[in-house]
Amino acid sequence: MFYRENGQFKTSYRADQQIFPITQDRVAMLLLLAAAYVVVPMVTSEYMFRAILIPFVIMSLAALGVNLLVGYCGQISLGSGAFMAVGAYAAFNFFVRVEGLPVLVAILLGGICSSVFGIVFGLPSLRVKGLYLAVATLAAQFFSDWMFLRIKWFTNDSPSGSVSVSGLQVFGLPIASPISKYLFCLTILVVIALAAKNLVRSAIGREWMAIRDMDVAAAVIGIRPMYAKLTAFAVSSFIVGVAGALWGFVHLSAWEPAAFSVDLSFKLLFMVIIGGMGSIMGSFFGAAFIVVLPIFLNQFLPLLGSAFGVEISTSGISHAELIIFGAMIVWFLIVEPHGLAKLWSVGKQKMRLWPFPH
Repeated sequence: MFYRENGQFKTSYRADQQIFPITQDRVAMLLLLAAAYVVVPMVTSEYMFRAILIPFVIMSLAALGVNLLVGYCGQISLGSGAFMAVGAYAAFNFFVRVEGLPVLVAILLGGICSSVFGIVFGLPSLRVKGLYLAVATLAAQFFSDWMFLRIKWFTNDSPSGSVSVSGLQVFGLPIASPISKYLFCLTILVVIALAAKNLVRSAIGREWMAIRDMDVAAAVIGIRPMYAKLTAFAVSSFIVGVAGALWGFVHLSAWEPAAFSVDLSFKLLFMVIIGGMGSIMGSFFGAAFIVVLPIFLNQFLPLLGSAFGVEISTSGISHAELIIFGAMIVWFLIVEPHGLAKLWSVGKQKMRLWPFPH
């Protein structure tokens, strides 16, 4: 009854095309941002920051980048972990080799390098698609693993391939405490998510969706498939590269190539499938599900086992996590291919019509 747009008249195209046309949505979003910036730092423990919130924010950013490519443009990619690795190692090299370079600039330069890397491995999309494109992008994962393990220059001549960063500052403010790390990552996420939301509503976003739905028909009406596909790879790889730089700089502080393995690529794809392909909101839902589920299982399954007198080992919990992931993916593909975002959209629509079912 309270969630409907009765009486909210639009008198200009600008007002009619805004991201949140309903006043209640704008108010809810402002309250959500206020809670994320003010309430969460006041009431959250250090463990919650390190184990849940910071990984959730960074993974949401990475899933957002993957969703632009897979959900909006329809180009299946299994090389997201490689793009994150390129972003992390490129930002590291800029940070340690260019004296006095701000960490924010290094992270953005890492995203640009990842964008170039994505364009190179996106070239096969001009000729192949579907499973063949997935295999072609998977080659980026194996190439990046070999590159960062064998070419010592990328790791600043580290024999083990592991690197580390310290003394991070942004505008003279140290990024050392969990709260500062969380706020730094959250700000980048908000800015990029807003830019991505506007991008998919623009002409290039409509070109991506036309390519996704039927590339031949899109080419017939004048859309250039090469331009649309490569821009999708470039923008997606840039966002994923920034997320990889944040994952290495802020969350890990010290990492090696194994931190960006093929498992991470699959996990990001699972986030998009479960959260909802072709939805900005779905990226957040998928990241929340993937990040929170292992922690929930680690806490819940031992209690469940003790209640029935069964001891569940750590390996059993990890196996249960994989089983639940697989079951959820199969369930969403069969029952709701558009993921949690579609369920959220249906719920909002029912709220707008309640109590009248029509």
